[in-house]
Amino acid sequence: MTAASSKPKQIRPENFPERVVWYTMTGTYIWFLLGATYIVGSVIGWILFLYLLLKLWLQDENTPSQEKIVIPGIIWVWIIGMLMMEVALIFGHLDFNLPLTQMIKSSIGWAKGWALIALYPLAGCLNIRSELIYRAVCVIGLQTLCLAPLLIAAPILHLPQILYVSPLKAVGAGLGSTFFDVSLYQVDFDGQIRQRLFTPWGPALGFVANIYFTLAMQEKNQKWRWYGILASVYMSQICKSRLAQVCILSTPIFIFFLSRLLRPYIIMFFGVVSVGVGILATNILNALDAFWTKFKAARADSSRVRAALKQIAFDRAYREAPIWGHGIVERGPHAVEFMPIGSHHTWAGLAFVKGMVGFYSLAIPMILSFFLLLLKAQKHKDARAGLAILFILFLYTFGENLEILAYLYWPGLIIMGIGFNNKTPNLSRLNAYNARLESVEDS
Repeated sequence: MTAASSKPKQIRPENFPERVVWYTMTGTYIWFLLGATYIVGSVIGWILFLYLLLKLWLQDENTPSQEKIVIPGIIWVWIIGMLMMEVALIFGHLDFNLPLTQMIKSSIGWAKGWALIALYPLAGCLNIRSELIYRAVCVIGLQTLCLAPLLIAAPILHLPQILYVSPLKAVGAGLGSTFFDVSLYQVDFDGQIRQRLFTPWGPALGFVANIYFTLAMQEKNQKWRWYGILASVYMSQICKSRLAQVCILSTPIFIFFLSRLLRPYIIMFFGVVSVGVGILATNILNALDAFWTKFKAARADSSRVRAALKQIAFDRAYREAPIWGHGIVERGPHAVEFMPIGSHHTWAGLAFVKGMVGFYSLAIPMILSFFLLLLKAQKHKDARAGLAILFILFLYTFGENLEILAYLYWPGLIIMGIGFNNKTPNLSRLNAYNARLESVEDS
């Protein structure tokens, strides 16, 4: 191997959307120090959307095929679903006679939340290389590892938990300072020290860590891949989130099997497992029940509050506003520490704020995306990564509100959009491809 070929491949942005993505991601800690992470993550999606509209406007029959914008049908499903979120929001406000100013404020919140969950996959239709995002995640990982000594020393040296709150807080009125402060660490209600870095709370860092872990695993250069993996595991530990730790272990396992369903040895494995599960069903169920009990007991107060918030949200949604929801978030009673009703649970939050319409506006795109990515993942690497991202999003619907954190995990949404754009494999060709692969593995 020559010296030139042994050098790691340099990945640099080559067009406008790639420059936007690259410099936004690699500048994560700059935005953090400026208290601008929320604003940047919310605005970038709309910038990429406007650029896509411009490309569509200028596109004609003379446009080279590699430059043409093609929007897959599944992305239209996401666009319609997120638009229905706004429709539910408007009708919810009208049903409860909320003022016009509140409707405008809530619509701005929709533009910075649910809308991004459609806009970022749409950005995957632009000429953005997935390799660029994978490398950018690893760059963030290296930056995080360099900051690790300071993060470890800060509570030991009794440095202040919050260094300062950015004046940009004025732009995000109503969100609270936690989205705009610069925090070294935080002391939880039970006395535990946890980190949240550039996220608003600890579990959100665990959410981001899982997204980054999945993306870093796709990096081809071994050195950079290890930077991304180690940093992601580190973040999943310092956030002290139970869901983050379970997710980072389960996601690679599930995706490994789901992306190889047509491989003969996977089919044989599932056959053996199904027999074993049938024989040991009682023992397995008991083990799962014991695990779940210990999982909740690890942070009993948090589990109690989360369960109460979910129950209140579903009960009130069913009794008071089953179709369009209440329109806005309401603060809960003392029993749930006055936390917003439906928080910490996407489905409960949707049922309460946007009713049945909002609930199915997310459920339908997620279900259809799962089956599409499952098929594509049998052959395409980016679709496999997109399937992993969707799996993580689904798990976190039971522990976070997806819309309020979209400004953080948006690189994963772009990868999901890139995965949608891969051509769906022809099954006969795919079977032949897998047969050849098996013969190579056997040899």
